[in-house]
Amino acid sequence: MPARNVVSNGTPNDRVHYSRLASDDDGYIDLQFKRSPPKVPYKAIALAVFLFLIGSVLIIIGSLLLAGYFGVTHSDRTVPVLIIGILVFLPGFYHLRIAYYAFKGYPGYSYDDIPDFDD
Repeated sequence: MPARNVVSNGTPNDRVHYSRLASDDDGYIDLQFKRSPPKVPYKAIALAVFLFLIGSVLIIIGSLLLAGYFGVTHSDRTVPVLIIGILVFLPGFYHLRIAYYAFKGYPGYSYDDIPDFDD
């Protein structure tokens, strides 16, 4: 068990010099409350753009198939294209909206809200 009269680096307590803190010092420094600028998740934004575009194309194709603009032999396959398009479009649109608002600096939006891939 280490002796109580020795500081952690092996210096005896009688050789350690202490200084009195200022009376208005609360023990905090301003730097510890400063937030670093958020890292822009480029991969996640690229994935959101990809999902948005693919979803938009699938929604358009599904709508045109459902409306009958294309010759469809099996009409039961048109609704799943539309549903898959909506399911792909929604997360892409949601994350692009967050990225846009964070880029513009709207209060309450940050790049931290977009899930990022661990590099």
